[in-house]
Parts: sequence; structure tokens; C-alpha cells
Amino acid sequence: MNNKPAASLPPTAAVPAPVGQGDERRGFLLVFLSALFWSFGGAIARFIETADSWTVVFWRSLWAAAFLLGFMLLRDGARGTLRLFRDMGLPGIAVAFCFATASTSFVVALAYTTVANILLMQAGVPLIAALLAFILFREKVSLPTWVAIAAVIGGVAIMVSDSLGGSVSPVGDGLALLIAVAFSIATVITRRFAHVRMTPATCLGTAIGAAFAATQASGFAVSAPDFALLFAFGALNLGLGLAFFATGARLIAAAFAALLGTFETLLGPIWVWLIHGEVPSTRTVIGGAVVFAALLVHIGMEFRRQQRPQKPGVTGMPSPH
Repeated sequence: MNNKPAASLPPTAAVPAPVGQGDERRGFLLVFLSALFWSFGGAIARFIETADSWTVVFWRSLWAAAFLLGFMLLRDGARGTLRLFRDMGLPGIAVAFCFATASTSFVVALAYTTVANILLMQAGVPLIAALLAFILFREKVSLPTWVAIAAVIGGVAIMVSDSLGGSVSPVGDGLALLIAVAFSIATVITRRFAHVRMTPATCLGTAIGAAFAATQASGFAVSAPDFALLFAFGALNLGLGLAFFATGARLIAAAFAALLGTFETLLGPIWVWLIHGEVPSTRTVIGGAVVFAALLVHIGMEFRRQQRPQKPGVTGMPSPH
């Protein structure tokens, strides 16, 4: 993904004890930094000159997997890390495949569509997840949420209409939709298995992505500048962003984490526009504005529902890319 906004995925494990004000401030900072790091994904990718997208996926995923494994070993130790992988079970494996699909599709989609198109479609993930939860598990959906879901579907339809009219490649829009669906499925799974910590699932997902890309890549040789960019794209943009989110989201309310995660959606297209002059189409801007507005309304409802912003949040997996 770049990597999907932190707001995309929900909590994976609650923290029962309240946190101090200092810890809460640290949580805000870390979650904001995760969104900031993720927002540079598209801009970094546009600098990479390697033509084969699968080569890019391989190196990015490999660096991200190495970083996340090192992060867990440092935080939890060897035994703790092994226990985390063992305890995630089938739900974690399912989330890993969703993450591998989304992060791989993000890189490939960049060859066919704009960064704005991808990120703005991903903004609707929480609401798409609510729709999937209703269809699969008959989870209750309030009327305002139904309205927000309808708005997301309408906004995505406006963006996709560019490809139907031949303005952009349908492959790019198709992959952007696949990213959103994959993260939505992962969201539903993490909600159903809220006791499972998903950090090892993201690590496994990057490893799966690297393994699959290795079978598709035309080669692994890249230039020295590209090698440095791929390290930043994988270890820093994806891996460090995930580490920041996993650490910070445990210290703040989930609704605050979701709100801070929207900075990726806002900043990502801006960096690409300022640095690379990539301007999204009018339909992408209009459709994306509809999706983003629906997301903000949804988050606002979550604030009202929780009414406990002082409570600690939970560790979640972002809709990194």
C-alpha cells in the first residue's frame, strides 16, 4: 500500500488499564507519525526507476518484513515473537494474505493510476467493512452509517467512471478497489478476533508478498539509487509506519487513531502533486471528496458512540499498502 491509512483497520487487542496524560500525548504523536510516514509512499514510488513492478514489490516487501521482524524481536524478545506468531492462528494468517494482496496491489496500481485515486478509494475502507460485516454476520448498522456507506459507493463510482470513459486504465481502478476490499476483509476479521494481536500478521503478509513477487519478477538487480529508495519504501514508509501505529494506537481511543489516520489520505496526494506534478482528475477529486466526507462523518459518529476519549485505544493494523 502506499499503505493503507491507519484508519482503515480496527483494534486488535484492548488495553484495560488507563494511560497517563503523557502516554496519551505520545500515542497521538506516534499515530500521527505513522500517517505521515505512510503518506510519502506514493512520492517515494514515483522516484523509483525500476520498470518491473514485481521487482519493486519484492524489495519493498523484503525490507518491510525484515524491519517488522526486528521490531518485534526488540520489543518482545525471541520467545515473545515466536509466541505472537503462534497465537495469531488462522485469523492472523487470513489477515496476512489480505495485507499481502493490498500492499502488492498498491505498488502495481501505481503504474496505472494516480496516488490520489488509490488513497481516496482506501478512505472508505471502514464503511465498506461495515457493509461486509452486515452481509456476512448481520451486524447491526445504524441509519447514518447506511447513508455514509451509500455515499462511499457513490464516490467510488464517480472515481471509477474515469476508467469506464477511457480516461484512465481500468486496471488501476480495479487494483485500487481490490486494495479497499482486501483491507475491509482484514478489518472484519480483526473485529471478530479482537483478542489477536496483528503485528505478526503484517510481518507475515510482507513475507508472503516478497515470496510471491520473487516468482513473478523478471530480475532482482536494481540501481544503487533505487536500492536506497526501495529500502526507504519498505523499511521506513511501510515498516516504521506500522511500528509507530502499533505502538501509538494502544495509548489513545480508537476514534482518535482513525481521525489521525486520515492525514495519510490528505497528505499523500499533496506530496505527489508538489514533488512530481501529478494532478488527479476532476472525477477523482469529486468522488474522493464524497468518500472522505463520508469517512469523517463516520468517525464523528464513533466519537459520539464511544463518549470515552480518555480511554486507551487498541492496537490495530492499518490499511497500510
